[in-house]
Amino acid sequence: MNALQAQKISFRYPEGPLVLERVDLHVQVGECVALAGPSGSGKSTLCHVLSGIIPRSIPGQVRGTIRLFGEELSTLSLAETVRRVGVVFQDPDAQLFFPTVEAELAFGLENLCFPEEEMDRRISAALETVGLSSRRHQATKDLSQGQKQLVALAAVLALEPGLLILDEVFAPLDERSEAVVQGVIRDYTARGGAVLLVEHDPELLAVADRIYRLAQGRLEVAS
Repeated sequence: MNALQAQKISFRYPEGPLVLERVDLHVQVGECVALAGPSGSGKSTLCHVLSGIIPRSIPGQVRGTIRLFGEELSTLSLAETVRRVGVVFQDPDAQLFFPTVEAELAFGLENLCFPEEEMDRRISAALETVGLSSRRHQATKDLSQGQKQLVALAAVLALEPGLLILDEVFAPLDERSEAVVQGVIRDYTARGGAVLLVEHDPELLAVADRIYRLAQGRLEVAS
C-alpha cells in the first residue's frame, strides 16, 4: 500500500516561474525513500506541497494529484492531514513555539482533543524514543540546537502519523543524535510507518530503501 502517491505534480508561486514540473513520487508503507538533489532544486518546496502546507498556508498553484493512504490530500481537513503526515524541517527554531518541552509536545495533541491520559502516554513514549525523557520539563530555550531538533521530531512522533517527511533533519545534529534519528527511521518503518527523507550526505542516505533525485524541478529515480 502507498502511504504517499504523487502524480504529475507541478507547482509555481504566485506570478513566479514553474518550480516543480510533472513530479511522480510514491512511498510505500514500511519504506524509507530519500529525496536528494542540489540546493535550490525544489526539495523543500516539494515537501511543503506533499504535506499540504502549500497551498494551505503558503500560496501557490499546484497541479496534479496527491494521495495520503489512498485519500486525496485536497479533500482532507487540517486535523485529518496531521493525523496522516508529520513534517520536521531543518531549522528547529522555526518549529518550536512553547516555553517547555512538555508544552511543545502537548500542543498538537490538545488541538486534536486527546484525553489527558493518552496525551501523557504519547509524550512519554515520544521523548523516550528520541532519548530526551529527562528533558521533559526543561525550557526549550536552554536546549542545544540538536536537542531542539529532537524535540521537534518528538512532537511529530507524539501524533503518531503514518508518514514522516523529514527535510534535512540531520543538519543541526551531532553524530550521537544522527544515530538516534537513524534508529527512529528504521524502527518507524519496521512498525509499518513510512518516511520521506530529504538528505544529500551519502552516509546518511544509507538508511533509505530507494532514492529519488530532484534537479531543476524534475524528478528522476536515482536507485
